[in-house]
Amino acid sequence: MNKKILIGSAIATALTFAAATSSVTLAGSKKMEKCYGVAKAGHNDCKAGAGTSCAGTSTSDSQGNAWLYVTKGTCEKLVGGSLTEK
Repeated sequence: MNKKILIGSAIATALTFAAATSSVTLAGSKKMEKCYGVAKAGHNDCKAGAGTSCAGTSTSDSQGNAWLYVTKGTCEKLVGGSLTEK
């Protein structure tokens, strides 16, 4: 039984680490950019101003200080999309 718990914990840790490192890769990519004002409530990629901590903490749709990573060149084509905080 203890082996199953240990293996399950190891798998969960590995998945968490993989998710965290993929976000860093996206952030460092020159082909991605932050797009403000297009995230649905609770679906932003990271901090959305005062009172929020990180991903998933925006409180309203199209919140001007909440952003998502999008493919470079597409942000301003999206309704409400802006490369700068609103």
